[in-house]
Amino acid sequence: MPVKEKLFKHVDYLWDEKKENALRGDEVALLLYRSNILGADLRITNYGGGNTSCKTFEKDPLTGKEVEVMWVKGSGGDIGTLKRSGLAGLYVDKLRALKNIYKGLEYEDEMMDLFNHCIYDLDSKAPSIDTPLHALLPYKHIDHLHPDAAIAIAASRDGEAIMREIYGDDFAWIPWQRPGFDLSLKLEEAVNQNPNLKGLYLGGHGLFTWGDTAYKCYMNSLESIEKASEYLENNYGKKSAIFGGIKVASLPEEKRLDQAAMLAPVLRGMASGNQRMIGHFTDDARVLEFINSYDIDKLAPLGTSCPDHFLRTKICPLVLDLPKEADLSDKQAVRAQLEPAFDAYRKNYAKYYEGHKRENSPAMRDANPVIVLWPGVGMFSFAKNKQTARVASEFYINAINVMKGAEAISDYVALPLQEAFDIEYWLLEEAKLQRMPKAKPLSGKVALITGGAGGIGKAIADKLADEGACVVITDIDEKRLVEAHQTFSKDVATYSVMDVTDLKSIQEVLKKASLEFGGVDIIVNSAGMAISKPLEETTQEDYNLLMDVLTKGQFNVAKQSVEILRAQGFGGDIINIASKNALTSGPNNVVYGTAKAAQTHMSRLLAAELGPDKIRVNVINPDAVIEGSKIWEGKWAKGRAKAYGIDVEELPAYYARRTLLNEVISTEDIANGVFAFVGGCLNKSTGNILNIDGGIAAAFVR
Repeated sequence: MPVKEKLFKHVDYLWDEKKENALRGDEVALLLYRSNILGADLRITNYGGGNTSCKTFEKDPLTGKEVEVMWVKGSGGDIGTLKRSGLAGLYVDKLRALKNIYKGLEYEDEMMDLFNHCIYDLDSKAPSIDTPLHALLPYKHIDHLHPDAAIAIAASRDGEAIMREIYGDDFAWIPWQRPGFDLSLKLEEAVNQNPNLKGLYLGGHGLFTWGDTAYKCYMNSLESIEKASEYLENNYGKKSAIFGGIKVASLPEEKRLDQAAMLAPVLRGMASGNQRMIGHFTDDARVLEFINSYDIDKLAPLGTSCPDHFLRTKICPLVLDLPKEADLSDKQAVRAQLEPAFDAYRKNYAKYYEGHKRENSPAMRDANPVIVLWPGVGMFSFAKNKQTARVASEFYINAINVMKGAEAISDYVALPLQEAFDIEYWLLEEAKLQRMPKAKPLSGKVALITGGAGGIGKAIADKLADEGACVVITDIDEKRLVEAHQTFSKDVATYSVMDVTDLKSIQEVLKKASLEFGGVDIIVNSAGMAISKPLEETTQEDYNLLMDVLTKGQFNVAKQSVEILRAQGFGGDIINIASKNALTSGPNNVVYGTAKAAQTHMSRLLAAELGPDKIRVNVINPDAVIEGSKIWEGKWAKGRAKAYGIDVEELPAYYARRTLLNEVISTEDIANGVFAFVGGCLNKSTGNILNIDGGIAAAFVR
């Protein structure tokens, strides 16, 4: 272990001198490197939180003169994943000249437009509201971070005195103020009064540190956070038991997960009153320590302190008054039991909005909770996509850490409600939301695909993910499944080995879908196999195997999934991948064709039964999809070729020639057919069959 790494217990020392040497001379590259390793430690700053900068001298393209340029994280970025495209490059002299035209707090928002007149790099990301906070400070490298330990001090009643106890005169205290140009002037004034400062504390907000080089800035940040963390650690338990002590004991881990998985779809349905939400669950030890404590009743309603926290978690969470061992078997009864709490939360949020809105405030946003706490079990979060739900959970854990630290050394102080409202409904924040790209058709939906490791199933998973869905891919082939999962980006997909003939296997997959995404909306039964033999060669084992996998498997998955669809309360889709063989007769195919016909009619029966629940059930009938299919790697291809009196190599051309369109059918064609049913254009279609076979007259539905 490097000597410097030993200096730190509460933060990760990740600086690599070899990397530094490789980047030496490129200050912007070093800024990005520093940013990424700082952002890799969630104790230092959470996703999207904080910003970093450096100043360099560049050649002005118009005058040819050397000018000072500041490179700073642009609006909406994340330092942990920051790339050069996420930076804004601005003239330092022009930014500082804005002091001459600044007219005061009432005109803060007007300054944002003026930042664009200071841009040096025409490929810049849009400058953020924090831009002048970096520009008016004289340092070459600057970090503005949101460490839990520092915010705990910044959000405590005696924060300024505690800061001085820890750092002496090395840090200055700036009382809470909304980010903007006026705050940047206060930072500049503090530094002018004491040029020897190592950093600044922003009340309720975060930490500013700096250095002459990227490395010195990095070390200053880590050392400052380490000191705050040590102080908190040394004071835990001195004032009183953490969070007032344990009021509720946690359920055992497996029982917690069982209870959470059963409740998640109910909560997701209730939290999706305004738009379909994706869920996330955690029973992290820090969460359990907080939600099981006596002080949850005191602290949870106060809300969070750091603006980044409550922008992503709402002003406060919903705490469930539900026994940890509650019987959740009757989902409708559970929903009825929880509805008053959700209704009260929505009314309180509306009261918060009405009581603090300004004349020009944007319309009230979704009044449903983002964070839901269940003592003894864990924390749920709900948002428009998985990443946002996960990040909200991470931010609330940061808020818990802040409350824990503040309560250990003083008393936790949340932002005043009016200040919180003015941040949440800031016109600049609203403008940022309005610039967000339009949601994709399947945004907020979760699809479970059986047989998803390859062929038709993988193509369907790819298509639905591309259209905005989260996907749960399942298959009996674990190696192939892992490889398929690796093709998806983070927060889009999860996977699980599943045998459609095994009820316990199906239940475990649905449990995983509920814990990771909150439930499921689209069920695609694509798992399959095929056996092609003449009647006299077809065995009882062949018959049982095909019927079990194709017919019984489809039944099992549908039956288990419908419970979740009903619990959520907003309908759903079941798409069954059958075959042209369900409608046509051919040689050497008696059991496969029979099973496919059973799948198709089962789909019609389910459509009739599930219609009142707004659950649509439709069928895709492919034909001869050879691409990527394991079915065609074995005896099935030889059997079909033998039945038609041709060689295996001739099958693709043979199948194409027999269609009206003379086309080879691809996995993408089938995936597009699935999307046609679930993408929003056919919401009033159920019990239907869509043939994707190039046109085979014998398979026309009539």
